[in-house]
Amino acid sequence: MNFDEIDKKLLRLIQHDGNISLNELAEEVNLTTTPCWKRLKRLEDEGVIRKRVALLDPDVIGLSFTAFVMLKTSDHSHQWYQTFVDTVADYPEVMEFYRMAGEYDYMLRVLVKDMKTFDNFYKKLVNSIKGLSDVTSTFAMESLKYTTELPF
Repeated sequence: MNFDEIDKKLLRLIQHDGNISLNELAEEVNLTTTPCWKRLKRLEDEGVIRKRVALLDPDVIGLSFTAFVMLKTSDHSHQWYQTFVDTVADYPEVMEFYRMAGEYDYMLRVLVKDMKTFDNFYKKLVNSIKGLSDVTSTFAMESLKYTTELPF
């Protein structure tokens, strides 16, 4: 997909502040509001802008324990995969979920209140999914960088 400099600037601006007004956006990219709105609408229609959200501070709401869970499976059938994906996707504690290349087949980023809550999640996860051959977890001690802004 080709983006001109105005598209790139619009995307950088709304990634940085989703509450920026249309008037402010238009002024920043040297357009009037109508062509600016049309560009945003096109970017939404093309799927570049998937949705606009509010980012919450997990520490403030009591979710300060981050775990990375790495999983291996001996079952690589489509049926197992679909059941696994559907099961894991239903856990609200799972913030990110990836199929991996390398030593492990899948990786989860899990966000919970504390170790006890993670242990409960872990038990629920491994007891609900058959066919896992190895599960290991590591825990973040400190977040040094977190961003949702994609680089342009």
